[in-house]
Amino acid sequence: MTDEPETQEPQGTRAVTRVSIRRAPKYPVFIVLGAGLGAVVAFILTALFPIDPAVGFGALFGYLALYGIPIGVVVGALVAMVLDRMSSRHATIVEAEHTTLDPRPVEGETEGRDVDR
Repeated sequence: MTDEPETQEPQGTRAVTRVSIRRAPKYPVFIVLGAGLGAVVAFILTALFPIDPAVGFGALFGYLALYGIPIGVVVGALVAMVLDRMSSRHATIVEAEHTTLDPRPVEGETEGRDVDR
């Protein structure tokens, strides 16, 4: 007989499922870029046309930005949606294995610990 303790392998279950793998766009990136592009377009439009001295450049830019930024957000979101739709067509189906283990405590692992805490 040996003095070494017998180690038991943890018991577990395995399940194989089919999953779809694809590259999806990150929506917040497209939305922020669209908002930035809308602000740049508002700035360019403000700079291209003559400015009324009573209103000023800043006020006119702010007014155009009120429209340009939301339009840019919508355009960015639409571009992300189109790219997401295109990426779902090129999805790859693979088999994935999901393993759930039932851990067993190692002998002597709970010795010396206060379990009531």
